[in-house]
Amino acid sequence: MRMILVGPPGAGKGTQAERLVKYYGIPHISTGDMLRAAVGAGTELGKQADGFMKRGDLVPDAVVIGMAIERIQQTDCRSGFMLDGFPRTRAQAGALDVALTQASVQLDAVVLIDVADERIVERIVGRRNDPVTGKIYHVRYNPPPADVAARVVQRKDDTEEACRARLEKYHSETRPILPFYDSKQLLIRVDGEGGPDEITNRIISALKSLAG
Repeated sequence: MRMILVGPPGAGKGTQAERLVKYYGIPHISTGDMLRAAVGAGTELGKQADGFMKRGDLVPDAVVIGMAIERIQQTDCRSGFMLDGFPRTRAQAGALDVALTQASVQLDAVVLIDVADERIVERIVGRRNDPVTGKIYHVRYNPPPADVAARVVQRKDDTEEACRARLEKYHSETRPILPFYDSKQLLIRVDGEGGPDEITNRIISALKSLAG
């Protein structure tokens, strides 16, 4: 299974990615993973990326896409892979599509975990972190026990203002990739409401129907 996983911040991509890569037995590849692997291996693209990062510059799309192709051509990706967090823009999606075609790699699906903005805000703004144990609670769905409640904190990026800013960035930059993949009949929209098991089952069922 060769797939891309997309969705708004707080949609549960991390949870689902972990479950899906285990189910399909494929590597989970994020932009950060690719950068670290290429830099660590000392590849030509890794050296280029390292130079940009050391100068505090963004790594150009062409370099990131080159690293993505380099990564998915490794032996552990023979049975498939999951790209997570990339592409983030319509331009990146188009360039990645060209690069995949040139590398004779065919995507099977682009899975969108779809959750309404107001539900995302409710999920994120209600999160609380226990600085002692690192455990995450939610004021409504999973409130901290009485002996922990006094010490839990809200992270700076979990405020409503920060959450809405991230959603705005997602809608302006990332959502435009959806019509692109829809036109290629690769896009699968999955309802992100419900428990993790329920959502995992929806994704797997949708992928099975695509294959069948």
